[in-house]
Amino acid sequence: MEKVPMTAGGYAQLEAELKRLLAEERPRIIQAISEARSHGDLSENAEYHAAKEQQSLNEGRIAEIEDKLSRAEVIDVSKLSGDTIKFGAKVTLVDEDTEEEKVYRIVGDVEADVKEGRISISSPIARALIGKAKGDTVEVAAPGGARSYEILNVTFA
Repeated sequence: MEKVPMTAGGYAQLEAELKRLLAEERPRIIQAISEARSHGDLSENAEYHAAKEQQSLNEGRIAEIEDKLSRAEVIDVSKLSGDTIKFGAKVTLVDEDTEEEKVYRIVGDVEADVKEGRISISSPIARALIGKAKGDTVEVAAPGGARSYEILNVTFA
């Protein structure tokens, strides 16, 4: 079984979503199915079929989260240190073409969100950064073409 690396924050986020799905969504969907059943003929009951579909999606998401939590390898970023980039590092980069500064934290696939500055350990940019240090330049093969970044800072705070 392959371990799923994630930060403690990502693990807590998944746990919270699982609790919500189990405690709120599941009972709400069961109630909707029960109510739709009371309307009679199930073969032509759109409410019933919609509720059953919602139930299927909800149960699928619950199974997916339970699987990820069971395989989670929680990495405490606060205990990490060093000069080279690895999982959990907060990296400040400057795009050598546009001079635009970007700050990313390298996290697990489950908790990645580029808008929030969290990139997946398996993303092309993270793979290019792993093992590099402050002052290094990296070439990243991005979907829009190759990009060149200079690493300005690496922290684990």
